[in-house]
Amino acid sequence: MARKPSSDVVVVLGLGRFGKSLALELMEQGTEVLGIDANEVVVQKISHRLTHAAVADTTDEESLRQLSVHDYDRAVVGIGSDLEASLLTASALINLAVPHVWAKAISNAHAKILRQIGVQHVVRPEHDMGKRVAHLVRGRMMDYIEFDDGFAMVKTTPPATVVGKRLGDTTVRSTYGVTVVAIKRPGEGFTYATADTVIEPGDTIIVSGQVRDTERFSDLT
Repeated sequence: MARKPSSDVVVVLGLGRFGKSLALELMEQGTEVLGIDANEVVVQKISHRLTHAAVADTTDEESLRQLSVHDYDRAVVGIGSDLEASLLTASALINLAVPHVWAKAISNAHAKILRQIGVQHVVRPEHDMGKRVAHLVRGRMMDYIEFDDGFAMVKTTPPATVVGKRLGDTTVRSTYGVTVVAIKRPGEGFTYATADTVIEPGDTIIVSGQVRDTERFSDLT
């Protein structure tokens, strides 16, 4: 298999629920995907929806070499529940010197070991989604994204204290420690918020700041 530019192809190893969902989303976004799984039935079911698909033991370095996985720049280990297979697959990718490796982890210990063997990007989908949903359930947040170092962006409805005012005339940043970065009028798309933006009833806003500050702000009525 000929080498593709790094921006063109992602190798997804393990086509279970997470790997399959990721692979199909990448395809939807215009990124080519080489999908690999040890289960022939799984590969057959999805092969027509991927650029390339192959049946192979993802833990076997030589099998991956025969598929030219080492010629690609990005790979994702979608295996989670089989800890041994996950670690051996990730280790094989590291040994093949794949520049950018992502891997799914199902626990803190799993994530720690993946990092120790050299995986640069460890994701915990269930854990991260649980945290996100918890934030949405407990308050008025409409959407929530948490980044590194406790920083978050929140989609919410504006509290009464800022409605009808220019953002420049409010004390949102000094009082609550958050910044209103975008605003959406009913029936319109999001636009960047400025100091002259007047928040109106029915608007939706996106605010950024530390997690606790965004939570406190979104709980205001």
